[in-house]
Amino acid sequence: MIHQQIPIVCALPKPERKVSLSQYIGTFGFVVVMLCLQVVWETRLCSASYCFFTSCTFTLSVHSDFFNAPQLRCFFSSLSCRIRLILIKEKIILYHTTTKLTPFMKAFDSETFRLQFPALRQSTVFLDSAATALKPACMTAATEHYYQNHSATVHRSQHATAQAMTARYEQARTLVSELIHAPLPEDIVWTKGATESINLVAQSYFRSRLNVGDEIIVSEQEHHSNLLPWLILAQQTGAKIVKWPIDAQRKLDLNVLATLLNEKSRLIAISHMSNVTGASVDLAQVTKLAHQYHCRVLVDGAQGIVHSPIDVQQSDIDFYAFSAHKLYGPNGVGVLYGKTEYLNAMSPWHGGGKMLTQVSFDGFTPEAVPYRFEAGTPNVAGIIGFAATLEWLKETDIRLAESHAIALTDYAEQQLSTLPGFISYRVAGSSLLAFNIAGIHHSDLATLIAEQNISLRSGQHCAQPLMDALGISGCLRASFMPYNNQQDADRLVSAVKLALSLLDG
Repeated sequence: MIHQQIPIVCALPKPERKVSLSQYIGTFGFVVVMLCLQVVWETRLCSASYCFFTSCTFTLSVHSDFFNAPQLRCFFSSLSCRIRLILIKEKIILYHTTTKLTPFMKAFDSETFRLQFPALRQSTVFLDSAATALKPACMTAATEHYYQNHSATVHRSQHATAQAMTARYEQARTLVSELIHAPLPEDIVWTKGATESINLVAQSYFRSRLNVGDEIIVSEQEHHSNLLPWLILAQQTGAKIVKWPIDAQRKLDLNVLATLLNEKSRLIAISHMSNVTGASVDLAQVTKLAHQYHCRVLVDGAQGIVHSPIDVQQSDIDFYAFSAHKLYGPNGVGVLYGKTEYLNAMSPWHGGGKMLTQVSFDGFTPEAVPYRFEAGTPNVAGIIGFAATLEWLKETDIRLAESHAIALTDYAEQQLSTLPGFISYRVAGSSLLAFNIAGIHHSDLATLIAEQNISLRSGQHCAQPLMDALGISGCLRASFMPYNNQQDADRLVSAVKLALSLLDG
């Protein structure tokens, strides 16, 4: 391997002198480059003087074109910083970045964040993240490494690889529990996605508990995945679906919810965040109202968990479902959180290998929670890839990152608002921009925008009842993420303007 000069600069502030610098190579199943760097410097910030004595260790490996980049931006602080990179197939791929910032260094570096997404090397502007997010190189590298070097299933074989993958699989469960502040890792069930998670709760918990006339409250802003399972359940049990409508501001009013709740209420199905308007509601207040009537609350977190931290204990949520693919993770991996007592009260929904402790032709004994709900061979590669994503996400301040995305959305909305006929369905403070241009079909406009290498979505967004409430057949949706920048917003605005000129012509 050829040693290459890696330019290291300090973004805030510049160090005055380097005390030591050494480089060596170690092998841990793949080639790793190590840099040990100690810096001492003094600077002035906010009219105060700070002196840093920092020991920074970097485990390095980056995109194949990384060394062509003008610089590697590093924030130094009194805490350790780590950037891990992996060399695979003689190509350097960015694997993991850790940046610890001291309190006064509050900033979100979107360009450094962008470096971790190989898809952004293309010319296309990606504004369809509400459908599925782009994937960081750490996730794809971990998945590829599993398939190339450690292909084994979990909780079965005794050989070393299988045991190692089982440990990593369970570590991923722990990472999810930490992400949402669940009491126990065992409160986390792996599924194929948020849709399966919600259906699992509907069929395994509620089907045996609902009677004719019982009520399921479903908000008007729900994705079909948090409506159809309850419609099916209502048909099966004779329960009644009660609509929690949006108000004139496209929001959900807690006062309206209070009028809907009664002794027959058994469940509130609510999204953490609308996938169209970006509207959210105080979940802690929802559960507080619901639990007064012994009514359970299931939250569809597929959109919300990407944009807003969640604490299921603090909010007293009974069930929380989300998918990995919207949270920078792989397809085919979903999560169900349930309070321990409710999961233990649920019967298995799917039957298969490893979800039982004993079976004969007379019957079977199910495994303990959560394994009784994870029949068959799981998506090991996907879950291991998601673990890499979650470790990487630990080093990102979600609120700061989301503030960046919201600022871009504000900017794009302001620029588009100057166009004749522009109609926005966005709730202020979200990073989703759903809109129409009066007199132009959303599909026609989306087609012309797509021809300019802008990826967004048009249609009903799997939210037909919400479209009806808004009085529209569909709309366009541009969804901004921390990896987007102002150039992306400007290209969207330019694309809309060009499309309108072509349609007018």
